[in-house]
This record gives sequence, C-alpha cells and structure tokens, in this order.
Amino acid sequence: MLINTINAFSYNNARKDPLFEEALMYGDVLIPDGVSIVRACHILNAKSKPWERIAGWDLFVYEMSRMNEPLENQKTVPYWKKVHPERTRPVVMFMGSSERVLGKIREQAAKSYKNIDVVTYSPPFRPQFTLTDNMNMCKAINDADPDLLWIGMTAPKQEKWAYSNWVRLNINCHCGTVGAVFDFFAGTLERAPLAWQQAGYEWLYRLLKEPKRMWRRYIIGNTEFLYLMFREWAKF
Repeated sequence: MLINTINAFSYNNARKDPLFEEALMYGDVLIPDGVSIVRACHILNAKSKPWERIAGWDLFVYEMSRMNEPLENQKTVPYWKKVHPERTRPVVMFMGSSERVLGKIREQAAKSYKNIDVVTYSPPFRPQFTLTDNMNMCKAINDADPDLLWIGMTAPKQEKWAYSNWVRLNINCHCGTVGAVFDFFAGTLERAPLAWQQAGYEWLYRLLKEPKRMWRRYIIGNTEFLYLMFREWAKF
C-alpha cells in the first residue's frame, strides 16, 4: 500500500507537474498533512472532508508503534508475521537521506523501537536518478523485503519515485513517503512545539527557524494556495 501526504506546497506543485499529480491521485492513500488542506476540503465541499490534519510524523509514529508491539502481547498474528512466518521481528526499511542521517536513525530506532530490525539505504544525491540508480534502489528494497518501508527524499521527488517504480518492487507492506520525518526522527531537524502544531502553525515555526530556505515555500506558496482556493470557491 502506497501512502502519500498532501499539503499546500504539494498541491501547488502538483498543478504544474503532471507526474507528481498522477502520483498523488493514484497512490493507495492520500493523507492531509496540512490545516490548509483540511479547511479547503470543507470550504469547497470536497468529496472527502477530513476533520483533522494527519502529519507525516503522526503516520510514522503510528506505524512504528504498531510494528514494535511484541508478538506475545498481540491477540492475533500480525500481518508481517503472516507474510514472513520465519521472522521473529519485523523489518523496517528507510530509503533516502544521507548516510549520516541514516546512522542516527539506526541509533534512535535501537532505543525507541527495540523490537524492530532496521535496514537503510542512501541513494545517490542527484537532481534525477539514472536507470542504474533506480535499479539499485529497487534491488536494495526487494532484497530487504521489508515489513514497512519509509521513503524520504523530499517532495515531489519521493512521491514520483515511489509511484514510477512501484511495479518493480516485490514487496507486500505499507510504504510511506514522509520526507522531513527522517530528520525529525534522527534529531537533525527540530519539529515545532506541540502548541504550534495544534494551532496549525507548524509551517510558521519552520519559516522562522529556516527563513532563507523556507520563505519561498511558505510566503509565496501559501499565497498561491489561497489564490487557487479562492478561484475554486468563486466557481460555486
């Protein structure tokens, strides 16, 4: 199951990038990772009207906690055990980011999720992967045959890669494209305090922390999103 998230930044970019739009539209699950998306769905009377934002981090914690539950504490046989009966622990794979960040992820996972085996792979840093890169990445995933797969290469690169290479992956598990979650979990990027998250201002916190990198995404991007939503609303 391919799980993607969408926020105002993703929405804006998907309108200009047909492959990204297709990846979001035809993945298995699309989660609203932004208060702006949740509110827009209600204002525009969309078919799907989520009641709350579900951040990529929330998805990550839910899936990891589920995998970390000891076998003896579960009333039924977990899915990963049915798929891989020979395993005594589930395998979770992290595909993306640098080896430095992945090293910190392995260290943190050993402390926070002691009942999980972690596999990592750092792909080459290029604007666009070569065919050889793609084949090596797919082989690494297939060889690991994970019970849960996380892909973190920032949007829209991660969504487009997962969607374009999905048919090459011989896996039977949930796969989430979660971007910054790799850095949050590794501790290389600080997430907004809970009060900011609950108020819907996590984007503002990131803008204040990294203005040079985030100003275009949030100042120009959020303005563009509001304009697009107003234009959609004016059609009613």
